[in-house]
Amino acid sequence: MAQRVAIVTGAGGDIGQAIALRLARDHDLVVLADRDFSAVKELAAGWGPQFVATAVDVTDPAACAALAATVVPLGDLAVLVNNAGAAKGVSLHATTPASWQADRALNLDAAYLTFQALADLLKAAKGSVINIVSVNGMGIFGHPAYSAAKAGMIHLTRAIAVEYGKFGIRANAIAPGTVRTRAWEARAEANPDVFAEAAAHYPLGRIVAPGDVAEAAGFLASPLAAAITGVLLPVDCGLTAGTPGLARTFSQSADY
Repeated sequence: MAQRVAIVTGAGGDIGQAIALRLARDHDLVVLADRDFSAVKELAAGWGPQFVATAVDVTDPAACAALAATVVPLGDLAVLVNNAGAAKGVSLHATTPASWQADRALNLDAAYLTFQALADLLKAAKGSVINIVSVNGMGIFGHPAYSAAKAGMIHLTRAIAVEYGKFGIRANAIAPGTVRTRAWEARAEANPDVFAEAAAHYPLGRIVAPGDVAEAAGFLASPLAAAITGVLLPVDCGLTAGTPGLARTFSQSADY
C-alpha cells in the first residue's frame, strides 16, 4: 500500500513542530514545509527518516505547485495542515497598505494557493485539510489585518468542505487562543508579565500550549473525525466562551 503522507506548512515554528510530531504517530511520512529550509532541514535530520524537509514560500503559486510535485512520489496525501502564519500591523492606525497585503497574503491567500495546488492529490486520497486560524478571526484581539485574513480563512475552510465534500475531502479549522511561541518573544521582553496577564482572561486560567493545538489536529486528521467537516474548533482555554473578569464585573458575583 502507498505511504500515508501529511504536510505541515510553517513547520519550523513551535506550533508547526508540535503538529508534525503529532501527525507522525498516524502517518508514514510528514513533509515539513517552510520558507526557512535550514530550520526544517535541521528538524528532519534530528527527528529521522519519517520526516521530509522542503522549502516552500506558500505565498508563491509556483512554489506551491513545486510542493505538489515533491509529494507525488512520496505516497498518498492524507492530510494538509495550513499552519504558516504571522502578524504585522498591531492596530488599524499602525497598519500600512504594505503590511495589510503582507498579512493577507500569508494568512489567507497562502491557504488557498496551497490547497489549490494540492487539491487533486487530496481528492485521490480522500484527504483532510486542517487550517490553523485564530480566535482573532472570531473577535477583536488586535492585529486587524491578520484577524481579517484569519476570518477569511475560516470561510475558505467551509467553502472547501462544501464544494469538495463530494470527493471525500474534509476541511476543518482550529482557532488557537494565546500560544506561547517564539512569535511572542519581543512582547515578552517588553512586558515579562504578558502571559500571566493574558491567562487572567481565560476561564481555565492558563494559555494554550503548542501540544494542545497539535492534539486537536491529530483528532481532526484521524478516522475518529470521519463525519466532521466544515467545523471551526476553538482551542482557546475557554476565551471565546466568555471572560471570567467581565462576568464578575457584570454580575458583581465572586462566583466568577
